Amino acid sequence: MDLKIKPKDKCTFDEVSLGEVMLRLDPGEGRIKTARSFKAWEGGGEYNVARGLRRCFGLKTSVITAFAENEIGYLLEDLILQGGVDTSLIKWFPYDGIGRNVRNGLNFTERGFGIRGAVGASDRGNTAVSKMTKDDVDFDYIFGTLGVRWLHTGGIYAALSETSAQTVIEAVKKAKQYGTVVSYDLNYRPSLWKDIGGQKKAQKVNREIAKYVDVMIGNEEDFTACLGFEVEGNDTELKELNLDGYYKMLETVTKAYPNFKVIATTLRTVKTATVNDWKAICRSDGKIYNSIEFPALEILDRVGGGDSFASGLIYGLMTFGDAQKALDYGVVHGALAMTTPGDTSMASLKEVEAKVGGASARVQR
Repeated sequence: MDLKIKPKDKCTFDEVSLGEVMLRLDPGEGRIKTARSFKAWEGGGEYNVARGLRRCFGLKTSVITAFAENEIGYLLEDLILQGGVDTSLIKWFPYDGIGRNVRNGLNFTERGFGIRGAVGASDRGNTAVSKMTKDDVDFDYIFGTLGVRWLHTGGIYAALSETSAQTVIEAVKKAKQYGTVVSYDLNYRPSLWKDIGGQKKAQKVNREIAKYVDVMIGNEEDFTACLGFEVEGNDTELKELNLDGYYKMLETVTKAYPNFKVIATTLRTVKTATVNDWKAICRSDGKIYNSIEFPALEILDRVGGGDSFASGLIYGLMTFGDAQKALDYGVVHGALAMTTPGDTSMASLKEVEAKVGGASARVQR
């Protein structure tokens, strides 16, 4: 594949993520509406990728984000530091004591079990990162002076505000100017777009960003909602994906955006909240690749599984330059991440390598 990745010794960071980091409040096995205590985690679609690349795969990563400077912001910074991700690119906004101007985002998430699906209730309006503009970040310094091999960002951050969409566009343009590979997770969330123009606005923003993307990640709904591509012959009533139609759609996407070197997507069949079929496919160099499959994967916490897929995929592409191997690393890392609580991965590289090689779940002593 034609991914030109800058040499490691020429860059300060292997990967940098651009996006929001929220404080996740997790009621464990209980429910948000009846909880009396919560466990705190940090999480965010784009950030989770940087953390996975650092903690599981050992790469040097950083996050471009913003916090209101108060105790919650300091807690988020501390959690990020515990994950090994560099915090030097965080912008701090003065806090007015009440959050009239900027605040830090909260994300209440319950895991679900069996027939009860996972539930999320975000409290992220007016957050510091949604107020951050393209002029608040010195992209020339980050990509030109420091040097970055890979930038990852996504549609969740792009949907937060008009300024965040413009910040993403500026970031991907500057990354390409300095020879940094760009990956983007479409990650369509109807709730984030509904009051700012809906699907029409999502397509306008994402079509502009897509011009600068090398590795595009998204599921069927993402490509339809964000870029306007439909899967022919798909049985939407039964929610069964027509794979032949999907393969043709990916071919159409590649023709529309020849800058896409890799298009990757996870395929998840939800049997219950705790049992999913899990696999992935990608298109690269005119070929379709199918991953290792995990039928009836038992899940503890599905949140962040797609982000861990993305970090495994990126690691594989950066390390091996092999689409099949990268896809397998991605789907295995995503599967392992969903066996532990929280948004972020607790897997190790040895575990991922073992599963890619076909290891069982026998106890290790």
